[in-house]
Amino acid sequence: MDAQDRIKQQVTGHPVVLYMKGTPQFPQCGFSANAVQILKACGVEQVFTINVLEEPEIRQGIKEYANWPTIPQLYVNGEFVGGSDIMREMYQSGELQKLLTGEKTTS
Repeated sequence: MDAQDRIKQQVTGHPVVLYMKGTPQFPQCGFSANAVQILKACGVEQVFTINVLEEPEIRQGIKEYANWPTIPQLYVNGEFVGGSDIMREMYQSGELQKLLTGEKTTS
């Protein structure tokens, strides 16, 4: 199975997936630490995390998968949400909480 297939399996097999540097207990960059804190603040208890520092093929592959150059990357229900800055903006507006709890957002 190549990196793209593994990534697809990961993002579609778990409701909340975070590709990050390090682990939730020991993040290896400030942006990854921010992402974990935001998810905690939203009350998310089950997050499937992938430490890209331990998996170089996933580290490169995830950038291609979402066409997004940076890590962390958050996926909810198989959909790419964004990185740390987008997560923070969505959290501040309340949009991320709705997305994570499955509430429908009105547009």
